[in-house]
Amino acid sequence: MALPPDDAIALKVKAELRKRMRGLRKSMLAEACLARSASIATRLLEHPALAHAKTVALFYPITARHEVDLRPVHQALAAKGVRLAYPAIPKDDGVMIFRFAQDLTRLEEQGYGFAEPGPDHEEAAALDAVIVPALAVSPSGHRLGYGAGYYDRALPKFCPPGQSIVVAFDFQLMVEVPALPHDIRCDHIVTDTRTMARED
Repeated sequence: MALPPDDAIALKVKAELRKRMRGLRKSMLAEACLARSASIATRLLEHPALAHAKTVALFYPITARHEVDLRPVHQALAAKGVRLAYPAIPKDDGVMIFRFAQDLTRLEEQGYGFAEPGPDHEEAAALDAVIVPALAVSPSGHRLGYGAGYYDRALPKFCPPGQSIVVAFDFQLMVEVPALPHDIRCDHIVTDTRTMARED
């Protein structure tokens, strides 16, 4: 079935933008990635959505891709007694879920390129906040991921009532990100230099 012309254009633009943003992020020095990640961690820990959160979903960084490193956030929230969950993709249906994991050493790569908690970890039924990765994000809360749509399918199960927060380096914040009807907007954006609620 053919896509509407506007959707077809958006798909093509997203593919080109995805390639460009991956290259930009990969060109960062590892030291710069860690320094910017530390600034994001500080801003994230000060975010009102996390002030009273009891359950929070993070993601483990793919360091080879220079993703935002949230491990300091894990340590700080765990010390406060917050239950922390991480993305997992069961092999039976390929639909992303979140599983609680307080011990990061137990996360393992399961065939999807990122470290995740195994099936012996409890699945999260509800989350107060979900921290979301991105290759690019706009002030409207639209984000560009790797293209598989995992977060677009998973987020509506938790947010609302939970709050979704995109984390990205400031150069990944763009005026506009192409969006398709199924793309889910996030509630907040945190970069290494600013914290924003999405613009409606």
